[in-house]
Amino acid sequence: MTLRVFSPLVLFLLLVFLIGPFLIIIAASLSSGDTLAFPPQGLSLRWVMKVFTIESFRDSFVMSMFLAVFGTLAALLLGIPAAYALSRYKLPAAETVRTIVSLPIIVPGIIVGLALLRYLVVPFGFNITLALFFAHAALVLPYAVRVVSASLDNLRSDIEEAAVLLGSSRLGAFFRVVMPNIRGGILAAFILGFVTSFNQVPVSLFLSGPGVRTLPIDMLGYMETTYDPSIAALSALLAFLSIGIVFLAERFLGFSRYV
Repeated sequence: MTLRVFSPLVLFLLLVFLIGPFLIIIAASLSSGDTLAFPPQGLSLRWVMKVFTIESFRDSFVMSMFLAVFGTLAALLLGIPAAYALSRYKLPAAETVRTIVSLPIIVPGIIVGLALLRYLVVPFGFNITLALFFAHAALVLPYAVRVVSASLDNLRSDIEEAAVLLGSSRLGAFFRVVMPNIRGGILAAFILGFVTSFNQVPVSLFLSGPGVRTLPIDMLGYMETTYDPSIAALSALLAFLSIGIVFLAERFLGFSRYV
């Protein structure tokens, strides 16, 4: 009897711990006061509306979306073949390759950002946007390789071999048999990479320059000079955007059936 009462209580406390901060941010974003505070000083949507009028937020949002989408796609273009080779062939240095690919996750982001700034941007005069693109693609690559590798490990190789025996080329079997069966893993890798890239702070902090800033970096700069609820409103909108992406993936692509 005690266990039956205790388990729902633990579940409730866990939900409060996970959802509580999100609810506080939403409440603070709806405040009618001039400063960020909780509980809110009345209710108003003016700070939500103000987010769309701040030009720097709009520009940095476009930059973050560009880096997240195209950086993740670039990582997938490199990660899918790499994952296939590691999963299907007995490479002599497979573990070494996996370790090298995983380095962007293991090494702290602040070190990666400083190294890219010192040895890529400064000596060679790399364009800031291009440097950010390469950095975000490199940071997302480990997720692409690991998630797609897990999907390939769960796919029986004899299905692909059967397609080859029936006359398909190895490349044709990959696109007609393997790719449709691992699309759930590819989608999961894309969503994970997109979120990781969009929310990246340490690397973007070192590589941002005049007129080129990602949204998280722009939000940090805004908070240094302004303390109004527009930051809470933007945070709430970004949270709803993430929830919407996952919901659409589940609704239209059947995400849970493939992962």
